[in-house]
Amino acid sequence: MTVSSAQNTAMSWVETAREVLSRDCARIFSFGEPAWREYRSAAWYVERLRAEGFTVEEGSGGMPTAFCAEWSNGAGPVVGMYAEYDAVPGNCQTATIHEAPRDGLNAHAAGHTDPHSALGISGLGGLLATKAAMEQLGIKGGLRFTGEPAEKVRGSKPIHAAKGYYDGLAGMLSFHPFYMLPMCNTVRWDTHCGAAYSMIYRFICDEAHLFGATDGAPIPQSHSDIRAPGANDALVMMYSQARMLRDTMLPHVGGWSISESIISTGQATADNLPAGLAELQYMMRVPTVEMAESVSARLDALAESIAAQTGCRVERHWVCKSRPGLANHAMAGMVWEQIQQVGVPVWDADAKALMRQVQENCGAAPDDDPILPACEALISPHDAEAILRENLPPNQRNSTSDDYTDMTWHAPTARFYIARPALKGGPYPAWAMNALGGMAQTIDPMVQVAAKVLACSALRLLEDDDLRASTQSEFQRRKAEHDIPPLCDYPSPHGFKWPEYVQTERGTDWHIPTVVTE
Repeated sequence: MTVSSAQNTAMSWVETAREVLSRDCARIFSFGEPAWREYRSAAWYVERLRAEGFTVEEGSGGMPTAFCAEWSNGAGPVVGMYAEYDAVPGNCQTATIHEAPRDGLNAHAAGHTDPHSALGISGLGGLLATKAAMEQLGIKGGLRFTGEPAEKVRGSKPIHAAKGYYDGLAGMLSFHPFYMLPMCNTVRWDTHCGAAYSMIYRFICDEAHLFGATDGAPIPQSHSDIRAPGANDALVMMYSQARMLRDTMLPHVGGWSISESIISTGQATADNLPAGLAELQYMMRVPTVEMAESVSARLDALAESIAAQTGCRVERHWVCKSRPGLANHAMAGMVWEQIQQVGVPVWDADAKALMRQVQENCGAAPDDDPILPACEALISPHDAEAILRENLPPNQRNSTSDDYTDMTWHAPTARFYIARPALKGGPYPAWAMNALGGMAQTIDPMVQVAAKVLACSALRLLEDDDLRASTQSEFQRRKAEHDIPPLCDYPSPHGFKWPEYVQTERGTDWHIPTVVTE
């Protein structure tokens, strides 16, 4: 494998920008903004990209915290990359060796887990390194960089896909931090992620006075009389009955999961008035669209039945309809070459000393070499595929879920993983992993490697006509064999009561107050 002049230029740029990328990564980590509420993070990327010469559309796809940035160095192929930047409620952790929320917040606030802070800055580093090499060496073509909010609820990519933001690309490069075998320092081969559906059931009790009227026995409107059950009762019934019926929703094969979260409840006083509004979100991760449709139909029927019993009406609002992924061996093979050229992340003595202190603060014995061995090793896509398939039925094409899959139906796509720091031993509490994703000494090695792989892969696509022909031919063939059109037929769901930061007289706070006063 020969490293081109352009690739050397790009890798040198990443190394020179180490401190800047480290500072940027820390900044996004400190924002810790959750799904659909990534206001500061999105604004930061938009300002930075415009300063770098990109034309940026804010609010792309009707999503306030999404964007699409483009830059051209003349007519030629266009390569896509992206940033994610949403954090996870209940995971607020500062970048230090002991358990502690970020200043002014409590542990219930949001924090980066995967961490998307480093994912996004890796993407930005790869993008700007590619641009620098194109400018310096006169390489024609363009770059497209999308800002992808709400990945944790599979939010933006199905919407961007349906609205054409991935169309016309020579290739899309999809990176994610990871640490467990077999998906560590490798690229996916055949078994890509599966489908994901998510919806919100909104129970509304806006005609409580009519409850019981159909059988001639309406409930009197007196404080001493019973009332319509209302929206809270509907939510509780839906939550419990769906769990009771879960085992009958799908066959016990194929690896699937259904989870739920309560978005808003209790729209009533402490009086005996029925609650007017309650919202329950479901997320299903399944191998196929058909399985997702089956579960959706069962949940729909259950919601309608419960609404009728509780004096409510029910609305279903889509959060996500994401397709399973489409493989592209030509893209995957090319990216695997770049991973081998760049190599694995290397954690120095200072980084490992911090890891040992984290182990100690978790009550574990510090290890001389504390990092998980998989983080410091390459695994070939074929070996990773073989391990991945060991526990899957032969007829199962896809496994788990991630919404990058919607990109795979619009452009040749490679999905690859570079190791984030993880500790030997355990189990460890969540704060330990979250802290390792925020400390510069422990997360910067991953950012450096991922940015280089992204840039080297993008430049190969831009410079190699035969490679582009090969990836495009395979893309068209596979798409013709298994084509699934965009499933997104809904607007951005950002208007719901998602967890967020609020501005109070005390300053910036989480929607659950940091300090409850007597």
